[in-house]
Amino acid sequence: MVLRTWLRLTLLQVDARIAALEAEAAAARRRAAPPPSPDYRIQRSPGAGRTATSVHLGSCGMARKAPGASEDAARRALAEGVPACQVCRPDTELGILDAG
Repeated sequence: MVLRTWLRLTLLQVDARIAALEAEAAAARRRAAPPPSPDYRIQRSPGAGRTATSVHLGSCGMARKAPGASEDAARRALAEGVPACQVCRPDTELGILDAG
């Protein structure tokens, strides 16, 4: 009877430790996961004006450091004459055709 009680208590301790390790692993995975890439990016010129120089898809390597932008902001920038990246072609993705 004593052995059965000891085994039960040991099993509870093992189960608690397994649960703690699984929680730690899940937390580490959440911390390690990079944030999702934005759908679009608007690259800006350096300096005080920071005018938009080109619109990119969020996954484009040409604008890795450019801030993310929404689809509406990308459409608006393209409509205002900001050029689309010639590599990733966000205008094609958005269905915007060049009138020229």
